[in-house]
Amino acid sequence: MEITETRISLVARPNSRLRAYASVTFDNQFVVRDMRIIEGKKGLFVAMPSKKMQRTCPRCGFKNPITHKFCGSCGAALNPIRDQRLSPSQQHRDLAHPIKTEFREYIQKKVLEEYEKVKKAAESGEKKEEK
Repeated sequence: MEITETRISLVARPNSRLRAYASVTFDNQFVVRDMRIIEGKKGLFVAMPSKKMQRTCPRCGFKNPITHKFCGSCGAALNPIRDQRLSPSQQHRDLAHPIKTEFREYIQKKVLEEYEKVKKAAESGEKKEEK
């Protein structure tokens, strides 16, 4: 599988590790949107698109984040989960992700290369506007 297009949308949020969103097209046939480029302790990395885990209120059926103890709609107590100290990785589930490490590294390399190009272009555009 080849990456045939990569689109980067820079994000300017103070005090956030999120640097950009990426959409990647494979073989001009399949698109994966909402990959996130995040500044980690060891540098930039690409996080796959994910959704927040939820559980349904037994009383009203409202979907609540898995970490909530009470329903956000009716206030009913939710069934306790075994470990209340869930890490952020346990609170989200990937919607799409590469199976093999080599493919993940390939995606990350291509996305980060495009991110650097877009970031440089944005920075040079800002410098031209300042003059």
